Amino acid sequence: MHDIDDDELRTLLPQLRRFALGLTRDAHAADDLVQSCMERALLKWHSRSIGGNLYSWLCSILYRLFIDGKRHSARINRWLDCLHDEPELAPSAEDTLQARTSLAALEQLPPDQRAVLLLVSIEGMSYQDIAATLDVPIGTVMSRLSRARKAFRSITDGDTPQPVLRIAR
Repeated sequence: MHDIDDDELRTLLPQLRRFALGLTRDAHAADDLVQSCMERALLKWHSRSIGGNLYSWLCSILYRLFIDGKRHSARINRWLDCLHDEPELAPSAEDTLQARTSLAALEQLPPDQRAVLLLVSIEGMSYQDIAATLDVPIGTVMSRLSRARKAFRSITDGDTPQPVLRIAR
């Protein structure tokens, strides 16, 4: 068993919070998610592989907690989503409008695609680290990233794709 390095954990907190904020799009939920992640990490510290990437391991825990929380809230508290609406602020410049448009487009992506896009573009993680973090094959990471980029471009360019309707027989 290896000892917990408080200083190393503290230095990773801002990165974890940024990732959590990108997933949740809510500062309070992001803080709660990071706290839950740290609690889980400390409880499972003995199972962490020695020499492994600590940040990837923590991101993996955080992502799984996020997905579990999404599933739980979808089953039990669907109506709570409408309570989290933030008041609209008039954009003061073109950059503000573009930033809001990008964030809105990011929110429209499925969580698995959003997570990969955030880990690549904001956190700068390699495909291999993302695959290990999300516990998926590298091909799945590349596929999700490709679909996320395509959907993001489509949304921000105003070409929102129509859902495919299937005929049920």
